[in-house]
Amino acid sequence: MARIDFGGTIEEVITRKEFPMSRARKVLKDETIAVIGYGVQGPAQALNLKDNGFRVIVGSRPDGKGWQRAVEDGWKPGKTLFDIAEAAERGTIVMLLVADAVQKEIWPVVKPGLKEGDALYFSHGFAIVYQKLTGVVPPPFVDVIMVAPKGSGTSVRRNFLTGAGINSSFAVAQDYTGRARERCLAVGIGIGSGYLFPTTFEHEVFSDLTGERGVLMGALAGIMEAQYEVLRAHGHTPSEAFNETVEELTQSLIRLVDEKGMDWMYANCSATAQRGALDWKPRFKKAVLPLFKELYERVRTGKEARRVLQACGRPDYQKQLQAELNAMRDSEMWRAGAAVRALRPKEPARKLGKNVKGIAGRASN
Repeated sequence: MARIDFGGTIEEVITRKEFPMSRARKVLKDETIAVIGYGVQGPAQALNLKDNGFRVIVGSRPDGKGWQRAVEDGWKPGKTLFDIAEAAERGTIVMLLVADAVQKEIWPVVKPGLKEGDALYFSHGFAIVYQKLTGVVPPPFVDVIMVAPKGSGTSVRRNFLTGAGINSSFAVAQDYTGRARERCLAVGIGIGSGYLFPTTFEHEVFSDLTGERGVLMGALAGIMEAQYEVLRAHGHTPSEAFNETVEELTQSLIRLVDEKGMDWMYANCSATAQRGALDWKPRFKKAVLPLFKELYERVRTGKEARRVLQACGRPDYQKQLQAELNAMRDSEMWRAGAAVRALRPKEPARKLGKNVKGIAGRASN
């Protein structure tokens, strides 16, 4: 392992240097990797593994949208594409890549296909950590492993095709064969990970659910809406309010943060912006810290997991979801955003391959 200083704490990570593709191929040379679900992560991980030379099959519902997408991506029914039960039976590493709420539903179909010495693979700790809610309790005679890419399926595939790779965390929850860690890392390299850092199923799911509801999505969207509404209430035009709330962040400032960090972004802004940001940052932290403490506690105790399973398991959930997303899209702020985006200078489109198209936003099968 490479030892890296993360802010004063030395952590060990696996890079392609310590675990090259040649080693991954050797570890998995006798394995059949069954990717169950062809929705968000499934296509990206399956295609990356296939392109890297591993033996891969896909399991999907023959009457589902994922089946047709798999066919369009080149998977052959009866040869590399099967129904879920048969794929689970054929696989020696069974990758359960359906949505969290769906795992509870298909687990009774997958479980009978698991054989002694197989590996059960996840890309999120949800089903295992909250197994009292999901019912996903692996048999004792299989390895239970996880590789969690730090990005959507779109990013996993796009980064693979451009050669950039994606960072992932990995964990072993059950090591029956004595080879669970080695198999886990081999799959992690196979799906295109640039480096892998160790975690636990619990830490992965607690941080992931907190991040999605917090800075990554929920908090970010809520803060943007609040600032936009204040600017509009004081007479600023929709374009001005959107530019100062979203456009400058996404098109300029966040790229500086990505390049060299928050201090670099501050250093490359005006003195007025620097002073204001430094003065107001502690006030925003004080205001939202209690919310993050409450959020983490709800994640830790399973309240958020219960909410996900109850809401996403309803027959009318997709209809309700679409209504909520439509309301967001049709709000003044995001209609203004669509107009602003249309005015951006256009760059020549980069061709990333036909299998990237349509991965984003797919409903899990």
